Amino acid sequence: MEANQIALVQDTFKLVVPIKETAAELFYNRLFELEPSVRPMFPEDVTEQGKKLMAALGTVVSGLTALETIVPTVQKLGVSHVGYGVKDEHYGVVGEALIWTLEQGLGDAFTVEVRDAWLAAYTLLANVMTDAANEHRSQQEAQAS
Repeated sequence: MEANQIALVQDTFKLVVPIKETAAELFYNRLFELEPSVRPMFPEDVTEQGKKLMAALGTVVSGLTALETIVPTVQKLGVSHVGYGVKDEHYGVVGEALIWTLEQGLGDAFTVEVRDAWLAAYTLLANVMTDAANEHRSQQEAQAS
């Protein structure tokens, strides 16, 4: 990611923080609308999950300037998501729900440049997660055989 993209993500996330509960609700509603098959992976009331989502986003967004500090955490997230039944194809719909949520929450502040910056950040992190998850799956398969 370029420095200006990191700055855009960090600056716009500051605008999301005051509406983080609403943003989390929007995100999960959109996610379940786009991909109903993931609904059973979550508790009926996603309020606590929304808090975890926003906390994780905050950690990742603040760590974008020093990726080496957040990559191990993001890798662990990817591995833990295997246990929840998350598959590689789910990351695309999660990204779509995230971008839609940001567009709703940021309004006029959601410019093309902001969208591109968030897409770059999400793609980077989703790739780290899926790589770690796939490596974990491969290790499990190797141990099973």
